[in-house]
Amino acid sequence: MLFSLGISALPWLQDTAQAADARPASAAQIRSQANWPRFRGPNGSGLADANIPAKWGDGDFNWKVKLPGGGNSSPVVWGDRIFLTCADDQSGEEVIVCLNTSDGQVRWNKRYSSHSFNHHPYNSYASGSAAVDAKHVFVCWSTPESLTLLALDQEGKELWKKDLGPFVSQHGGGQSPMIFEDLVVLTDDQEGPQSFVFAFHEDSGELAWKVDRKPSNKFAAATPCVFRPKDGPPQLIFANKSEGLTAIDPKTGKQIWDLADIFDARPVASPYVADGLIFASCGDGPTGHQFVAARPSDDGKSAKVAYEFRRGVPYVPTSVVKDGLLYYVTDNGVMTCAHAANGEQVWRQRLDGNFFGSLVCCGEKLFLISKEGEAFVMRTGDKFELLAQNKLDWEDSDAHYPPLSTTPAVAGGRMYVRTYTHLASIGGK
Repeated sequence: MLFSLGISALPWLQDTAQAADARPASAAQIRSQANWPRFRGPNGSGLADANIPAKWGDGDFNWKVKLPGGGNSSPVVWGDRIFLTCADDQSGEEVIVCLNTSDGQVRWNKRYSSHSFNHHPYNSYASGSAAVDAKHVFVCWSTPESLTLLALDQEGKELWKKDLGPFVSQHGGGQSPMIFEDLVVLTDDQEGPQSFVFAFHEDSGELAWKVDRKPSNKFAAATPCVFRPKDGPPQLIFANKSEGLTAIDPKTGKQIWDLADIFDARPVASPYVADGLIFASCGDGPTGHQFVAARPSDDGKSAKVAYEFRRGVPYVPTSVVKDGLLYYVTDNGVMTCAHAANGEQVWRQRLDGNFFGSLVCCGEKLFLISKEGEAFVMRTGDKFELLAQNKLDWEDSDAHYPPLSTTPAVAGGRMYVRTYTHLASIGGK
């Protein structure tokens, strides 16, 4: 998905943003957050400090535009540019589009020929979100014949492109790349005879390392994150069915620790770090199977399960932690608040919707978009409070689209909300 200038010309801002994506976002980093560089923002935390209104009327939007294709990917933002992936539903053609944050106008788009193929009716040809830094835009898409990783600069010039081999998945693809320091990292957890994790040098596209993964019968779409032990170097955290949670040394690709037997199904929700814990979940069919909070040791050489839930847990939506409270929603709309430290339930409430999109927290508000196209806004805290339920009726009434499964992006005091064929900006007024 997404990008542009101004801020990208300031190298100290590049260093700040890359550091923010490599550790849990601090309060200061959130307050100064000008960028949303990957799925769910800095290090996948889903946290932002922006004053986004709870109730959305037409007058609350800064702009609303139709995109040059459909898709379920989520926007990413760098400075004054938004990057988004789209696709043609008939031909499978991939479209990477860059828009202005100020008015939603297209700065450029790049088109790559592809072809149609069978995938889950809830999936799309553009389900993986982009990753961005001050110089690069990274995009991934798949066909049965090829998993492709593409690097562009912020003006849309192709820097390099990698064909990573056949990709086997009964549901199609949907994984997203992430950036760590000078590496772009991509998971290739598929249903074929081999799965991998790849790390490439950003500028050159040279392979830094490649890790073989145990074969699995379940494709995993979870985007990795970074964990920084108290007394050790940073680790990349991955989630899939065959190996559970895994920590990998980003410099060498060597495994540091794993929790191999914790998942009996595919992780689609992405792992993330909060309050010294790593949160992850898995599921299959219509329901979640397991939700796990793992606690790495201070030296980062091992980890153990702090607690887990096996009922009433999410499959697709990624949860969020704010001020010591964990919030998660099941795919069929049961919202739970628990103490992040020990999993003790605080409250539980059913919402009038079903969910693929992930939670994002802005200040004291939680935002969540349903499959049916409604944005739920709740107040954080130890009591359930629904502030608003906003209808996103932007699609063509006579067209058939998959259920909404996108997650908002938040940067520069604004939220960017994507439906299947539209993008809108709200807040910052």
